[in-house]
Formats: sequence, structure tokens, C-alpha cells
Amino acid sequence: MERRGIDALKEIMARLRGEGGCPWDRKQTFESLKPFLIEEAYEAAEAIDKGDWEGLKEELGDLLFLIVFLAHIAQERGIFDLEGVMEGVAGKIIRRHPHVFQHLKVSSPEEVEANWYRIKEREKGSILDGIPKALPALLRAQKLGRRAQRVGFDWEGPEGAFEKIKEELGEMEEAFQRGEDLGDEIGDLLFSIVNFARLLGVDAEEALHRTCDRFMERFSYVERRLKEEGKSPEEASLQEMDRLWNEAKGR
Repeated sequence: MERRGIDALKEIMARLRGEGGCPWDRKQTFESLKPFLIEEAYEAAEAIDKGDWEGLKEELGDLLFLIVFLAHIAQERGIFDLEGVMEGVAGKIIRRHPHVFQHLKVSSPEEVEANWYRIKEREKGSILDGIPKALPALLRAQKLGRRAQRVGFDWEGPEGAFEKIKEELGEMEEAFQRGEDLGDEIGDLLFSIVNFARLLGVDAEEALHRTCDRFMERFSYVERRLKEEGKSPEEASLQEMDRLWNEAKGR
């Protein structure tokens, strides 16, 4: 194949979706490809976390191919094409960087960010527009809190957010004692914790990821030590596992 870059990907996609192409690729839709899009984005993020630059190169390629795939389906339906996608994002980036492409003067990255969101708000209508519902819940909560913060709808500091945590915890305890469904109360508590973290400069999503990593590491230690003792977790008592868990924490 003589074509290179994005043109090569477009040609490959046309062959896969065309007559005599791949039955699996021909069957795909926007909806069926959505999980792959999310998965590839997470795999790219994981490669960054690991500092795996060859892995990142590969994952970005997979992500790019999915973008080409989705744009091709859109073109088949007469909605838009890949050129339209690229022109749209190019225009948006130019509009939102008037300090680069026009004559606006800025003095700091924070001012650039503030201008970006002001322009975005004029384009979208609401300061909360553009935050996808499909985001992980902690990340979505962080973004909602940051957007509201920009118009002053926020606590003055983490102390106020911490008081809110205690308030929500009390409401959850009361609901628990009454035997009520705790779904909404747990959601309120988690949202207040995310806001507290945000005001402390802590990324709640990353903090929970680190906790999950520690849990996996410590529980793997418990499994390994039990195996050395000739047992499995199913055969061990809670007391035995708790003892090994504390060993893992003390390492």
C-alpha cells in the first residue's frame, strides 16, 4: 500500500467495511464500538502511568484507528466525515487560543485556562455543558465541582467541605438506622468527599486508584503467605487473613 499516515488508515477502513471486507468490521456500529473506545483510552492512560512509551505509541494507534472507524461509519450514514472532524477540532482550538492566533495578551497558564472556559461557555451555553455522563463518577464529580467553583459556587476552603462530609455521614447513619435505601445518601457522601479532596488539591480518581493498587498488593501478599502455609483464602479464617493483612501493611 503506497499511501501513508491517515490516508492509509482511511483506505484500510474502506476495504474492511466494503464488499468482500471483514464480516466483523462490517457489522460494527457506533454503539458496539463505544466500549472499545473507552477501553483503548484507558489503556493509553495506563501506558502513560507506567512510562511505557512504546506501549503508548501502540495504544494511541489503536485509539486513532477507532476514531477513523467511527468517522467512516458516520460518513456511510451521511452525518459527517473524518475531514469534518479534523476541521472542526482545528477551528475550535484556534478559537480557544486567541492569545496564540489573535492578539489577546495573557500572563499565566491560569489565565489561559480561564479564557478557554469563558469561550467554551459562550459556545455551549452552560458552564456544566460538555462534561460527559460516561466519565467515571469520581472524575465527573471533580469536573462538576471545578466548573461550579469558577462562578463562586463553592466553599471558601476545605474546612467547609469537611463539615459537609460530617453532615452527609450523619444523614446516612440516620437513613441506615431507619432501614431506608442508602443509594442517594452514599452518593451525596461520595460527592462531598470528592469536593473536599478537590479543595485540598487531591485528585480523587487517582487517590482511589492508588488505594486499589495497595489493596491488590496487600491481598496478593495474604494469598501468597496462605499458600506458603498450605491454605487458600477460602480455607482460612477471617482472623488469619486479617493477621496477614496487618503484616502486609507493616512491610
